[in-house]
Amino acid sequence: TTEAREEMAASTASLPQTSPAPHKTTAPYGSWKSPITADLVSGSEKRLEGFSVDSLGRLLWLESRPTESGHVAFMRFPFKFPFVSLPFIVALITPLPLRIFRRAVLVREPKRPGDEPTDITPKGFSVRTTAQEYGGGAFRVLRDVLVFSNDEDQRLYKQSLTSDDSTPLPLTPDYGGPVVRYADGVFDSRFNRYVAVREDHRGTGVHPTTEIVAIGLNEENNQEPKVLVGGNDFYAFPRVDQNGERLAWIEWSHPSMHWDKAELWVGYFSDEGDVYKRICVAGGGTSPVESPTEPRWSMRGELFFITDRHKGFWNIYKWIEQNSEVLSVYSLDAEFTRPLWVFGISSYDFIQTDEQSNILACSYRQNANSYLGIIDEVQNSFLAVDVPFTYITNVISEGHFLYIEGASAFHPTSLAKVSLNDHKSKVVDFQIMWCSSSDSQKYKTYFSMPELIKFPTSVAGQKAYAYFYPPCNSDYQVDPEEKPPLVLESHGGPTDEAHGILNLSIQYWTSRGWAFVDVNYGGSTGYGREYRERLLGSWGIVDVNDCCSCAKFLVDHGKVDGARICITGCSAGGYTTLASLAFRETFKAGASLFGIADLKSLSMDMHKFESHYISNLVGTEAVLSERSPINFVDKFSCPIILFQGLEDKVVQPEQARKIYLALKKKGLPVALVEYEGESHGFRKADNIKNTLEQEMVFFARTVGHFKVADEITPIRIENFD
Repeated sequence: TTEAREEMAASTASLPQTSPAPHKTTAPYGSWKSPITADLVSGSEKRLEGFSVDSLGRLLWLESRPTESGHVAFMRFPFKFPFVSLPFIVALITPLPLRIFRRAVLVREPKRPGDEPTDITPKGFSVRTTAQEYGGGAFRVLRDVLVFSNDEDQRLYKQSLTSDDSTPLPLTPDYGGPVVRYADGVFDSRFNRYVAVREDHRGTGVHPTTEIVAIGLNEENNQEPKVLVGGNDFYAFPRVDQNGERLAWIEWSHPSMHWDKAELWVGYFSDEGDVYKRICVAGGGTSPVESPTEPRWSMRGELFFITDRHKGFWNIYKWIEQNSEVLSVYSLDAEFTRPLWVFGISSYDFIQTDEQSNILACSYRQNANSYLGIIDEVQNSFLAVDVPFTYITNVISEGHFLYIEGASAFHPTSLAKVSLNDHKSKVVDFQIMWCSSSDSQKYKTYFSMPELIKFPTSVAGQKAYAYFYPPCNSDYQVDPEEKPPLVLESHGGPTDEAHGILNLSIQYWTSRGWAFVDVNYGGSTGYGREYRERLLGSWGIVDVNDCCSCAKFLVDHGKVDGARICITGCSAGGYTTLASLAFRETFKAGASLFGIADLKSLSMDMHKFESHYISNLVGTEAVLSERSPINFVDKFSCPIILFQGLEDKVVQPEQARKIYLALKKKGLPVALVEYEGESHGFRKADNIKNTLEQEMVFFARTVGHFKVADEITPIRIENFD
């Protein structure tokens, strides 16, 4: 179409210059040498897992450190596992996977500029919750008091932020192990307690019990918490109003995931602190089907929240208690939050609230980019303020500052302190307070900038989206007639999205002369409910078709070499990869990283949070079998490399071995890399490095037809070497 040609013509300029230039080496795409090494990609990188502000206005953040190990635990990893460079230490001393988790530490900004930040979490403690498997919301600060979940025993602890003796003291009972988990808590000053979601694994049922409970802040007693709300399958966002009179919360039930259908409730506290009266504010009826989230009380006692009742986009609303009416604060075809995979999301906050008005700061996602927005409720005005981030996750307001977590094509995940002018219309100061990988900026001249592309799907008139990264290395030039090879990635989740931010794993490929495309196939988040629900009942069809359509689109527009297009993915993305290779003939080679090949086996061993997820995405048991690549190994027709952890309890190693043996027998080039001590997701830096290098060499040898610049000893490829 004309639109597509214009889009692609505008982005063609980003390909490396093909005309001769001084001091440049002429070499084929894919054969370039790059300083972005696999060691760099797999090396140390901190992760941000939450942040807050103390009574003195000093920032606190929770960072996990690959150089410090936390507790030793047995762990069955859940379904949605992102492939990230997290070099966990792994030791195998029993038949089950034994994990030593990276330690998560709360850190406080220094008193004076130039000083070093201070660790708040004492040695022997690690701040982490495993509630709902994915955790989040592991701590909360009120003035000078900190409450946090400790990783090893999952108990809640209270810690003073000002006392000389800052030893954490337990608040919850000792059950002899991490069988009771807490998350997403808030302080209830009226009753001197902490209100949180509790996930109780002490019962004899198949799944744990989830409730909202109150924990006394008198650490001397360690009494059994009081149940405030229970009876449903899942709870999140318990939030107490400023007077301690009302409690808001989110709940949902099987078979829905939170983003499918949920309810917002408000309960009233009795003089004894019990919830004696309840009102369903949103989501209780059959229409509209909505998924409310993130309730928050203003200082005036008004309840704000986010829901997607307006055209399927998550927007901010307000509850009018007097007549139980829900009003839109501002309507926009954009997503003001994201799926509830983890607890503790904070997509908006109040930056000014008085008798006349509320002014909110919020993050929102529109047309694949994130923005920082300012909403004046009374004026009904909305303004996007300019910040360097193109992807923003969490926002909090404290005093005269905003604190935002975000990233961009140049910035790795970072935490910034933002000052606005008096009119709240412009950023006057933007300061990076924390960065996940400060060393990455040394290589910015090699970074490929992502280009958002919109391509036609197999459904007439329908579009899907992707981020295209052209090859980029200023040290090289190429033959004008050559097109680059392509690596297409199908993201995990599958209810997740590619973000178009700095990812050294992608830059590893592009700085060596590969093109890379990260596809937001139908079912991805960030584009509204209608787009997200394209995948319901169609996993293995819509995602596969969209990945194939994206590859064809790039080939048709002369961006890549159609004879050298490869596909890769891990976990759920690995399923899309294997399904694409089994049921289509678009790709010339593929790599599956602990990819799901047997949907039926997966659905039988899911934890509670996702126990109905596969059924929603695929359907009946018969359909599970029909869409499982493991049952159609005879249909594979191109080279495949498989990477598999031998302690994987989600994707059994036998699945990869069956595919490997079938392709070997069929005469197709195939390689299998198995890792001792690894589970569903690779943690060891050496294994992450080896996976990245061997995947690249495999593609280079089987379809690239060039020699890589790196000194890598390739593994044996059956039916090829």
